[in-house]
Amino acid sequence: MDRLLHVEIELGQARALVAETTELVREAQRLHGLSHTAAAALGRALTGAVLLGCLQKNQQDRLTLTFRGDGPLSPVVCVADGQGRVKGCLENPQLELPLKPNGKLDVGGGVGHTGRLTVVRDLGLKEPYVGQTNLSSGEIAEDLALYLTASEQTPSLVALGVRLEKGVVCAAGGVLVQPLPGCTEEVLQRLEGLAPGLTALSDRIAADGSAAALVEDVFAGLDHQVLEEQQPAYRCDCSRERIERALLSMGREELQSLIEEQHGAEVCCHFCDKRYNFTQQELEGLLRQDPA
Repeated sequence: MDRLLHVEIELGQARALVAETTELVREAQRLHGLSHTAAAALGRALTGAVLLGCLQKNQQDRLTLTFRGDGPLSPVVCVADGQGRVKGCLENPQLELPLKPNGKLDVGGGVGHTGRLTVVRDLGLKEPYVGQTNLSSGEIAEDLALYLTASEQTPSLVALGVRLEKGVVCAAGGVLVQPLPGCTEEVLQRLEGLAPGLTALSDRIAADGSAAALVEDVFAGLDHQVLEEQQPAYRCDCSRERIERALLSMGREELQSLIEEQHGAEVCCHFCDKRYNFTQQELEGLLRQDPA
């Protein structure tokens, strides 16, 4: 079972989230039939969405990350809430790219080095909060760190990793570290010193085997305490009722076109690939519900 741990560092001078997300990324790979490169890209984005989502004050708050770059896997879209539930999708899920010269998967090339990262926070208010930054690399973790620093004025260390063996996700997870008000220069420097050790995060997750072991490994030498534990999971909340509302939102003309030209409709959820079929009679019933 996946785990996400909230960690207090140096008596509240900083905080961290440490997540093992192997099972949820493996579920995404199964649902979407992801190639190696697509699994790494979507897996990192899903893990990043979980980390940012679990920073929210209310568990019902929703966060949407959209990486829209110039690569063939874009856009990459992930939706998470404060409970660690997440879903995601991307373009061309079966597309494979050549390895980079260093033998690593080319996530940046798949997502794109040029483009925008958009973060939408639905906090239950009239209007959601929307923030944007340019993509810095398409490697996901670097882009999220840039967004948190530039758009939300919260300097952050973000590390994300997905490891595959024989084509199957065998390890995935992420670490997010943020200094808090009152953090001393000494502690800040020690936090910055963590970055080099997180470059092969998925290997450490595969070796350590748990989020708790990763916490002890990453923050050895720093005073730290686990305050809370959550269980992230891949969850799609699609339903027939939601799909009906989506069809109604298309407008009367589009619905009428489906009735006259296709005599029905099949709608596929982008997040879980579940298919919903509507007969001509059911579409006509929806059309009668539309007051417009």
